Amino acid sequence: MFNPNVVRRLMPGKGIAAALCYAMLVSPAWAAVDGDDGTGETGPAATGLSSASSTAEGGSVEEALQDVGGVVPGPLAGRLIGASEMAQRFYGLRGQRAVWTDMERVDALVAALEDLDDDGLTPQDYAPAALLSQAQSSDLSTPGAFEVKATETLLAAMAHLQRGKVDPLRIDNDWEVDVDPPAFDLLRLSRELDRGDVAAALEMARPPFEPYRQLRSALARYRNIERLGGWPLLPARETPLRPGDRDADVALLRQRLAMIGELEVMAADTAHYPQLDLQAPEAEVYDEPLAAAVRRFQRRHLLTDDGVVGPNTQAALNMTVGTRIDQIRANLERARWLLHGLPESFVLVDIAGYRLSYFRPDGNVWRSRIVVGQPYRRTPTLRSEITHLTLNPTWTVPPTIYREDILPKVRRDPGYLASRDMVALSSSGQRLDPYSVNWSSPGGVMLRQGAGPRNPLGRVVIRFPNDHLVYLHDTPSRGLFNRTQRALSSGCIRVEGVAELAQLLFDDSNTSASVSRLIGDGKTRNVSLQRRIPVVLNYWTVQPEADGHLAFRPDIYNRDRAVVTALDAPVVL
Repeated sequence: MFNPNVVRRLMPGKGIAAALCYAMLVSPAWAAVDGDDGTGETGPAATGLSSASSTAEGGSVEEALQDVGGVVPGPLAGRLIGASEMAQRFYGLRGQRAVWTDMERVDALVAALEDLDDDGLTPQDYAPAALLSQAQSSDLSTPGAFEVKATETLLAAMAHLQRGKVDPLRIDNDWEVDVDPPAFDLLRLSRELDRGDVAAALEMARPPFEPYRQLRSALARYRNIERLGGWPLLPARETPLRPGDRDADVALLRQRLAMIGELEVMAADTAHYPQLDLQAPEAEVYDEPLAAAVRRFQRRHLLTDDGVVGPNTQAALNMTVGTRIDQIRANLERARWLLHGLPESFVLVDIAGYRLSYFRPDGNVWRSRIVVGQPYRRTPTLRSEITHLTLNPTWTVPPTIYREDILPKVRRDPGYLASRDMVALSSSGQRLDPYSVNWSSPGGVMLRQGAGPRNPLGRVVIRFPNDHLVYLHDTPSRGLFNRTQRALSSGCIRVEGVAELAQLLFDDSNTSASVSRLIGDGKTRNVSLQRRIPVVLNYWTVQPEADGHLAFRPDIYNRDRAVVTALDAPVVL
């Protein structure tokens, strides 16, 4: 009889991947591609693991699987000693039939590996030229060392496409997400390779979400710009460019924006067409259509959208195309870490984009502006589940804020605590007279602020387990949401309109509670959700927009360079 447990060993569960990001998910383009095989089907038929499935040679799956825990006796048995577990499973599934039996398939493999450049990976990591040379000097009709080497190389490339080349834990101390191990549909892989379609085999490993494809396509566009010599740079100026100005630099500004798709700002040379009445802008006049394009650029780069090309806007315009290419590559890698098995409903915190999106079970999306941690108190990348909410919270001062922000003020004046509705507590919770505490060495003394309008947590806290002790919360400093760049907190996430979000979480988790009523009575209380709701905190510095443009965010935590450096480091397969 067919043993489903064997199949589970062959095809580990895909499960929910351990994270995500807005920057890329707030767009409706974040709809997953239907089906695993391009047919629109799901379930056993799409994975090729139904009990009626057969191998490419017509044998049953049960016959082909045999004892996949070891090496099936056959022509490759000796060659598979020391091969990866995935390679052994693959060949066990095929009854040890060879794949790379002719140069046409080898050429397809080499071409597919070279195309990994479009994913921001380094094709040389997979040594396509060396593979081609080895194949040309091998007898492909008799499977040998090249056969297994080629398959191991393909599986390694697929693993990098599906889960990333770089281990995020090695480059980000704030990372708190498990990246799922690669999980391939080996039956489908076998079918694609028997058809000689290596490109399709690699495609099945890529994150199946439109924004990944948009980033991949954008990388090709920006590399083409680089091959053309890059975009023009605006020279240093003493005064900003403003709408209405006439200046030679305006022509350069038009060229710069046109190269990233703002084609309507291009000025035509009417001297070439004197017989036509062309309605083209004057190249050196800063007119309103150009100002509108500049404002769009400013919004995409989280700059003040006033249409004035001042120092910050000029710095963003003059960022080299090579730097933008590196940003795209870094975010393609982040996508590979995270974009798998996404839940239908979850809260997404886009750290670098200063936005929160709640993807609700009914398909609607609730969005809001947020404030995140300052560069020296970074909001971490993590995945967790919202378990409960606190209404009218008190605030126990965290150790870092206690030590660095409040303690120096209390040492100068213990009366500072009363002015901020704070009390000093012993380690057992007993209230202390602040004037009797030795603040030069306070030991286990805690500081707590009571609930109320001046409490830094506001009226609502949304809590989820994590090692960094961060959470989503309200704030009395609502004016901060009007700033364009909002890395201003001590690590937690302040959410504009958080009471509305809290009520949606109650409603969608079947938790019978009224946020307004609970806030209104002034009592501090915790309310547990009847059903936990996933939450993902992620860091994206490039976001594909609905109009095809890319939104580049400032790398507020300087994380992109480490990703790119790790991507560029050679690997030994």
